[in-house]
Amino acid sequence: MAAHLGRRLRRGATSGAVVAAAVAALAASQAPGATPPADSASGDLPIGAGDTTTPPDGSASGDTPYYTDLPPLNTPNKPGAPTNLPLITGPAQAGIPATVLAAYQRAEQSIRSTDPSCNLPWQLLAGIGKVESGQARGGAVDANGTTTSPILGPVLNGVGFANISDTDKGAYDGDAVHDRAIGPMQFIPSTWATWGQDANGDGKKDPNNIYDAAQAAGLYLCANDRNLAVKADLDRAILSYNRSTEYLNTVLSWFEYYKRGTHQVPDGTGVLPGDRSDNRGVTPGRTTPSPTAPVTPKPTTPAKPKPTPTTPPTTDPAAKVVRISSAASGTLSATAGSTFANRAAVQAVDLAGKPVAGVQVRFRIEGETDARFAVGAREVTAVTASTGKAAAPTLRAGERTGGFKVTATVVGRSLNAVSFTANVTERTADTLTRLDAKDLAATTGGEFTDPVRIKAVDGGSIASGVAVMATFVTSASDPEPATDGPFFKAADGSVVRTLTVRTNAEGLLELPTIFAGDKAGTFTLRLTAPGGGTVTVELKVTAPEPEPTPTPSPSGSTTPTPAPSASAPEATPSS
Repeated sequence: MAAHLGRRLRRGATSGAVVAAAVAALAASQAPGATPPADSASGDLPIGAGDTTTPPDGSASGDTPYYTDLPPLNTPNKPGAPTNLPLITGPAQAGIPATVLAAYQRAEQSIRSTDPSCNLPWQLLAGIGKVESGQARGGAVDANGTTTSPILGPVLNGVGFANISDTDKGAYDGDAVHDRAIGPMQFIPSTWATWGQDANGDGKKDPNNIYDAAQAAGLYLCANDRNLAVKADLDRAILSYNRSTEYLNTVLSWFEYYKRGTHQVPDGTGVLPGDRSDNRGVTPGRTTPSPTAPVTPKPTTPAKPKPTPTTPPTTDPAAKVVRISSAASGTLSATAGSTFANRAAVQAVDLAGKPVAGVQVRFRIEGETDARFAVGAREVTAVTASTGKAAAPTLRAGERTGGFKVTATVVGRSLNAVSFTANVTERTADTLTRLDAKDLAATTGGEFTDPVRIKAVDGGSIASGVAVMATFVTSASDPEPATDGPFFKAADGSVVRTLTVRTNAEGLLELPTIFAGDKAGTFTLRLTAPGGGTVTVELKVTAPEPEPTPTPSPSGSTTPTPAPSASAPEATPSS
């Protein structure tokens, strides 16, 4: 079977008029350039955000060869039957390796949660995965979903294929001269550079990982605001993967086949296709069939009919599980806006206490929180490894503080769930420093013209997003809030003597305008941050200079009486 996968022959010719029309329609639907979406701090792309244009080549795979095998006539279910049936047995071709199936379903779930208008069905990813790599070579992947060996397309050197010069310095395809399609979803490196994902939360965007590749393929298919429930958009999406009407029809055939029902098979046992584009009907290693001499048929004795072989029933691994238990190391805790150091994890065991591999475990975030898994969803599915363990993707905290739960359940079973308590704490700063030590002074009824700027640091690093509380207090030694003196103004113009200001990305903040109030004296402003950072600022308020008093002049008019000079000696009464 591996030999079949090694034969990467060029795409066969199709009807020139039909293909030209399809390619013209595809090209007309695409923007002239592509802007790679920006990564988030977690290293994962916010799903559906900024994914509006496909790469300029208009093809995810570089139009490399694909498997042309069509689905069998005996479909998993009768026409008109409900889709997504939880079949345990069925036609061998309907079986999808457990980890590969989990990756497709996770990608659909993640993208539907953030881009529901795309209406991405996982069966479309399965159809593309079937013709591109035979479902990752029949599910030849490890516990993390990475192929046991790289899946590479032919060298795109212009000989029978497109001519695409190297774009990744051989990092993915091992070729520093020309590009090659890579991984179970067959991305060319330049397309992967734009659409690559870290869907399994391991910190890498790996085109040879089925979770990463399926997520990227889903986003690519949803580009240009496509609605895959609309036939025209569905066709454009598939053609954007490989610009061939034969490819389109082959993918659609598998798409419809999988929609009628499928079942999970163990990794490594999927049925491998054997026929590639442009090599049908030709013996491997030969360019044309050899002629044979006519043979006179000899009479033969009718042979007894042999029993029709049947596919042995496949046991769902989940059926063996009697319980799942926590396999997490440490608590789930993080500060707002950061990544949780630990992950929720469980182990599935059978009645004898032995680990069960290939079990789908659903992890769900429950409670009022804006924390999300690295794939951008509140709910994800992972598959247990040979140790029986499955871990959720990395959690990333939002800005909302407080506790929530992560629950783990076995898909398709009613076993007791495992619950993990998670907590998000405030961002902290252990040091606050005033940037400008200038004395702050104002007169009653006025305002302070010099701003108050503060820098926040935590553990020697910039403390961004920290909520710093600024309060006018009675004195430096008395933290009781002041009831008079300087103040801030709320949006409605009311007097406010306590407010919270958050530091920016550089750990800096600037207080709004401070008004002096109508009382002269020295006042204290105290700023405090979660984590212990504190700084006090002194403000002086003075009364304005008195206006001079007018005195009558000899002519009857009044003139101002000058105020006594501070340097003039006082008059001494005479004796």
